[in-house]
Amino acid sequence: MAPNSLFAILLRSPWWVSFAAAGAIALACGALLPAHVAPFAAVGVLPLVAVGSMAAWRQWKAPNPSRLQAALDEAGALSWRQLADRLERAWRAEGYTVQRLAGGAADFRLDKGGHPVLVSARRWKAATHGVEPLRELQAAVRAQEGSTGAYLAPLGAVSDAARDYARTHGLALLDGPAVATLLLKAPAGA
Repeated sequence: MAPNSLFAILLRSPWWVSFAAAGAIALACGALLPAHVAPFAAVGVLPLVAVGSMAAWRQWKAPNPSRLQAALDEAGALSWRQLADRLERAWRAEGYTVQRLAGGAADFRLDKGGHPVLVSARRWKAATHGVEPLRELQAAVRAQEGSTGAYLAPLGAVSDAARDYARTHGLALLDGPAVATLLLKAPAGA
């Protein structure tokens, strides 16, 4: 789905926006069209109702912002070894096989269903994330044919050039909320 399509925008919006748009269109159909045609035209709002239902489900299942911020604050206080252990438990909970890599651009190799993913996470405390670590990760991804790459940047800002580089080369950037959601799957006491 295109990121700026109507349905993508509605999925990112509060759930009630889709239902309000569906209601407004249904009312407009009832007011502007002949009575025998209006019900058939109003059926066209069903995709908006479906998108609103999907958005409501996603928003209901998503952790609240205070829990996400608490997870990020906790991650900032962890040592590399502690964070790596938490990430490994979280990915295992999602069904990945996890292999830690020593030295190099990638810190983890995840595999699920024969789709390897190289993950660079060691710079999680950096204040800003530029293009250079992404170039190194991309080189590691190229060296392992058939793999993709992911870069974790939970605490710092990612430069626009780094975002463009990641988008151009097919690297996933996991920012604060995405990493916090992942860390919540493997609490510290587990």
